[in-house]
Amino acid sequence: MAVFEYHAVDLDASEVTGTLIADTPRQARDSLRERGLTITRIVQSAETAGKLTYRQRRRGRHSQAEVVMFVRELATLLSAGIPLLSALQTLTEQHRRHFKAVLQHLSDRIATGESLADGLQKHPAYFDELCVSIVRVGESTGSLESSLVNLADFKEKAHRLRNRVGTALVYPAAVCVIGVAVSVFLMTYVVPNLLNTLEQAGRQLPAVTRIIKAGSYFLLHWWWLLLIGCAAAMMTAKAVLRTQKGRLAADRLLLRIPVLGDLIRKEITSRMAVVMAALLNSGLQFVQAVRITRRTMRNLVFCHAMDDYESAVTAGSDVAGPLRRSGVFSPLVVQMLAVGQKTGQLENMLEQLAVSYEQQVDTATQRLTALLEPVLIVCLAVFIGFIAFATILPILEASNVL
Repeated sequence: MAVFEYHAVDLDASEVTGTLIADTPRQARDSLRERGLTITRIVQSAETAGKLTYRQRRRGRHSQAEVVMFVRELATLLSAGIPLLSALQTLTEQHRRHFKAVLQHLSDRIATGESLADGLQKHPAYFDELCVSIVRVGESTGSLESSLVNLADFKEKAHRLRNRVGTALVYPAAVCVIGVAVSVFLMTYVVPNLLNTLEQAGRQLPAVTRIIKAGSYFLLHWWWLLLIGCAAAMMTAKAVLRTQKGRLAADRLLLRIPVLGDLIRKEITSRMAVVMAALLNSGLQFVQAVRITRRTMRNLVFCHAMDDYESAVTAGSDVAGPLRRSGVFSPLVVQMLAVGQKTGQLENMLEQLAVSYEQQVDTATQRLTALLEPVLIVCLAVFIGFIAFATILPILEASNVL
């Protein structure tokens, strides 16, 4: 079966949209006609068709909280002895909209005898390779409940860590937006009105005021050129970041930024430890765990370091050397990974490492917020103060105050 997205018109001539589970497009159309709907458009969902559009990726990102809840609830129902299909049908009734359609499709696949891992794999926007691998190992070893518990723990930690960093940046972002809005208002409304009055009086404007006037004139009459320039810069940056060299250079630059680079480094290290610990605790082979962990990383500098780590593990050589030469992991991380692998206590080492670095991420986040707030306020105060000074200066000169 597949999921179909449709647009239709009901008997009251009202537009109706939604999703439908069916084997074929024809069966989907027949089902809608039986409900008295006139179909205007029906297409197979991009996910179940094997394609992943921008809309599907965005829905998946926004539904991660629902995914965490679903995994935790499914583990609870299975631990209570409820069969997998019944558990999925129960959870399908609890959710709404797009995620409900995903669970309905998943339930239908399980009803046909497909494994849970294969069903999850058909929805990559919601369930990544990590989820699929942990569930697959749990199904093959008969420990699906414990695997889902481990997966839920990981998802909750990752979601909490991501929210923590995002929340810390809300205030600086709000300050920037308000500052830019105030500056644009001053430059496009206040400054032109004041300067027009002074020019009509025949006063010679100071050099500082003429600079502000030129900027105001540009914003009022050439704003479209500014938008084109910004759009061109964004498209150029996007094209550069699509290349391997461009993205690698950008990732290296991010890691070198004071305070922010340290936060990024610690966040990636914490995520790496949590992911690998979850995979190993689920019974996945070590080399596979390293490979999947590498694919969850977005920073290419860390990806290359994990490639060297995987090569050293596969060759049976010392892993400390490649990790140390990469320069992205701290000596503590290198030592714990090397010792953990030699002693067979890597899972415990990774869990301790994850706890330690989660605390360090908290500290680094607070430090970044504490640094950004005064810096942004001072920068905005200087800029707005410069506009105010350039505007008031000719008025003071006209009054013979200066």
